[in-house]
Amino acid sequence: MSSQPQNPLYQVKLQKILEDLVQQYGWENLAQQVKIRCFIYNPSICSSLQFLRKTKWAREKVENIWIQNKNFKMRQSVDNKEVLSAP
Repeated sequence: MSSQPQNPLYQVKLQKILEDLVQQYGWENLAQQVKIRCFIYNPSICSSLQFLRKTKWAREKVENIWIQNKNFKMRQSVDNKEVLSAP
């Protein structure tokens, strides 16, 4: 079994990614970033997952937004710790 510890998507389900992004941005803002019908008209996790699993380019966009968001949060966390630990 191969391990991918450097891959930020390793062991992260698409549903978790989508739920995180919807919680962070909401459907309307997410639809502005990735212009796909299932984000614009009657959006739901279920319909979006079906589309993203079949459409590679859309899935990659969503995954990249999630990775960027995760990296931003990690940088913020490090910056906050540095501020708190400063003399």
